[in-house]
Amino acid sequence: MTFPFEVPFTELEANLDTYVSAVFSSLESEFLVLPKGEGFIEYPIFERGYEALKRATGGFRDLSVELVMATVIEIPIAVIVLRAMLGFTPSEWAYIASEKTGVQVSQNFARSLDRHIRLAPLAPLPRHSVTVQRLRAMVEVACGLLSSGSPDVGSDRIHRLDKADTRDGLVSIRAIASVGSPYAMLLYERFLGRPFAGHRDSVSELVGDVLESAIENVLSKAGISYRKTRRAERVHSFDQAPDFIIPSEFNPQVVIEAKLTEDDGTARDKVTRIQHLAELSLQDRAQDSPRFEVVACIGGRGFGVRREDMRKLLLATKSSL
Repeated sequence: MTFPFEVPFTELEANLDTYVSAVFSSLESEFLVLPKGEGFIEYPIFERGYEALKRATGGFRDLSVELVMATVIEIPIAVIVLRAMLGFTPSEWAYIASEKTGVQVSQNFARSLDRHIRLAPLAPLPRHSVTVQRLRAMVEVACGLLSSGSPDVGSDRIHRLDKADTRDGLVSIRAIASVGSPYAMLLYERFLGRPFAGHRDSVSELVGDVLESAIENVLSKAGISYRKTRRAERVHSFDQAPDFIIPSEFNPQVVIEAKLTEDDGTARDKVTRIQHLAELSLQDRAQDSPRFEVVACIGGRGFGVRREDMRKLLLATKSSL
């Protein structure tokens, strides 16, 4: 099979759809396998937090703030368990804690606390007054929500607590904890919440690092000087910094955009970004003499959805794909 970067640009233009199909056929997806990454919680650790919370509350009969606070400070993984029971993200939990308690719990605090716990799930939390105050606000609102259950919001809407384990407050929590839940219900709730969604989001950058690391290895082995940019970094002469600049931003000869995605919307955004770089390379230059060459390194099924987007990508890179 011949790929677009192996033929002259005139041949690519004349048989564009053929080369779109060639690229599509080479795209592979690894969405079934995820990197664990730093801070991955194994099930036995998670279960330890669950059991500690269950024991402390008498099998979820007494979800008082004092009992739960004592548990989460000594065994912090219980905070993650509590958040899983709520079904909230750290940012959502921080927002509702601030709203209901009046204590200012920033989203950054909640995210930092979540990461700190994932890195050291069994190390007791520091008892700094500010940390304890904010954590207490989060625990207080969690205990209240889990105890009260899901309110009636009308037939045309659904409440976030309308789940098998939290619908009827402590009654439904105790039922799930004591007898387990039907497999069909577990599968249904996984369907609603996208299995591994939270972990997939937390390691999204690691997935991309696989491709970027491969590019770095190729460039290093070839002895090519390059500048790898950081996320959202501002770089001289670029309104949006490309992933790699060769040899540097002060004399760009080649820029590389890299993306591995399973989502077609993300793929479309990357195509638009590459088109913009191609236009930037031609500014104040003759059409046949671009300031730098644009190269795209792509992977994942997201790029294999829209043929028109792939046509745009091939033309923007002039087959440097």
